[in-house]
Amino acid sequence: MATRLAVVSFLNTRPLVHALETGRIEHRFELSYHVPSRCAERLHSGKADAALIPSIEVARGTVPYSIVPEVGISSRGAVRSVLLLHRTEPPDIRTLALDVNSRTSNVLSRIVLQKRYRCTPDILHAPPDPGRMLDDADAAVIIGDAALAVETTSCCVIDLGKAWDELTGLPFVYACWAGRSDALNPGQTRQLIRAKALGVREIPHIAATCASTQSGSAEFYADFMGRKIRYDFGRADLEGLNLFFRYAHEMGSIGNIPKLRFYPQS
Repeated sequence: MATRLAVVSFLNTRPLVHALETGRIEHRFELSYHVPSRCAERLHSGKADAALIPSIEVARGTVPYSIVPEVGISSRGAVRSVLLLHRTEPPDIRTLALDVNSRTSNVLSRIVLQKRYRCTPDILHAPPDPGRMLDDADAAVIIGDAALAVETTSCCVIDLGKAWDELTGLPFVYACWAGRSDALNPGQTRQLIRAKALGVREIPHIAATCASTQSGSAEFYADFMGRKIRYDFGRADLEGLNLFFRYAHEMGSIGNIPKLRFYPQS
């Protein structure tokens, strides 16, 4: 039986699954594609065996989850695809519209507003339409491909990856492969690690393919995947993720701070 993997359907995940999709790695995974919040829902409900989930959802599973080591979606500094748009000065934000597709970045936005600006706005949830969101709220969180399409010179923007880096000096982990402890065997864990390595090498090709169907240039997408996004998960990423969980717990966004555990490779 194939192992069911739920994959985030944004551009930033392409290097992690490109080798699986193109047959560079023979595997027995069944891939399905969803927005981040839906990936989390499928994992929590048992409709996926493992998933590329928003990092906050590691703390929200019905059972303790294990994480694939050495692989993540993170940034150290500006990320460009996780934005807080605002029409008033940050300390004066009273209402915040959160992207219904997001989980981790929604919590991150509230942490940044509280820690940096002592701002605790009322929360709305809305589809990722910047114009409509800002009609109803003082600020809005936009993530993923919708954020990449935002013309940042035409509005007031806080890049939440940069804001986290300035606040903590640590990387921010947006997503990781996770699942129940028995969902992946060591061989499958190694396949996902190898898929990342192969996919990172193919970023120029992935970027060119994306540019053929999207509005941005190949150079724009290559810079995003090759420089803005980081696909490794190391000691500093672990430290950043644990600090994020601590702040999220302080805010009441998660009930407990999870003890992170990883799938074995052998």
